[in-house]
Amino acid sequence: MFIGQYNHNLDDKGRVAVPAKFRPELKKAVVTKGLDSCLFLYPQKEWQKMAEGIADLPIDKSGNRAFSRSMLAGATEVEFDKQGRIILPDYLRSFAGLTKNVVIAGLYNRLEIWDEAKWNGYQAETEKNYNEIAEALHDLKS
Repeated sequence: MFIGQYNHNLDDKGRVAVPAKFRPELKKAVVTKGLDSCLFLYPQKEWQKMAEGIADLPIDKSGNRAFSRSMLAGATEVEFDKQGRIILPDYLRSFAGLTKNVVIAGLYNRLEIWDEAKWNGYQAETEKNYNEIAEALHDLKS
C-alpha cells in the first residue's frame, strides 16, 4: 500500500529516488503517462491488472484507442539503481513537465510523480472544492 507525499529532486540524467519504504513492492515496476499531467508508477502486479483492463476496451471507439495508445505505448519498465533511483525517459519527463523538484504521491495501488509546481497548483485548486467532491463521492456510493 502506498500513501503519503514525498519531495525529491530529479537529476540531470532523469533519475529520481523513490522513497525507501516503497521500494520492496516495486522490485518490478512500470512507469507510464498518467492523468492530470503526472506519471503513474505501478508495481508489476498492479500494472498487469491495469493493462489487461485497458486491453479489454472495445477498439471501435476512438477514445478507447487513444487512451490505450497513450497508457500502453507510453509505458516502460524501470529498474532501481543502488541508490534507489529510477530513470524516467525524456518523453515521460516532457509529458509531465518534470523539472528539478518533483513530488511522489502514494495513492494506494500506485505512485504518482508530479512536477512540484503543478502538484501544488493542483492541490490548491482541489482543496477549494474538497467538500463538494466529498459529497459527490458519497452520492455515488449511496
